[in-house]
Amino acid sequence: MEWKQFLTPVANLDPDAARAFISDHKEGTYTLLDVRQPGEYEKARIPGAKLLPLPQLADRLKELDPERPVIAY
Repeated sequence: MEWKQFLTPVANLDPDAARAFISDHKEGTYTLLDVRQPGEYEKARIPGAKLLPLPQLADRLKELDPERPVIAY
């Protein structure tokens, strides 16, 4: 996938590590990225998450701030 060239590979975070990261960092200093489909996002989402469905990711990468860490789910 072409979009992978724009992302820095990192280790996966388990749910507890993701929760810890979110609680330890001020909102707005990272991007919480929901890559699911809109219907899934509407049913349930993490507050503050940005919806960017995986099939659209390559075309919408410019919407992400490259200076902020991204937690994708």
